[in-house]
Amino acid sequence: MPEISRFFGILIRMYYDDHDPPHFHAIYGGAEVEITIDPLGVLVGRIPPRAQSMVIEWAGLHQRELLENWKRIRADQTPRKVEPLQ
Repeated sequence: MPEISRFFGILIRMYYDDHDPPHFHAIYGGAEVEITIDPLGVLVGRIPPRAQSMVIEWAGLHQRELLENWKRIRADQTPRKVEPLQ
């Protein structure tokens, strides 16, 4: 379960052998949400609204990198770190 990024207490991960559609996991305060990459949206789960808004904002800024990491994960390659939300 590689860590892709971390910001404001939010952990972003992608998992090897995860299911389609392309997505990532955001974990915050014991809660978890899966966010689809293209289009951006909640697949399943829930985190507090403010944290979710930050995750969606961050994902919009890094959508291309996230899709590339999804491809890397699917090819059993190590994903690259993505800059955190500032």
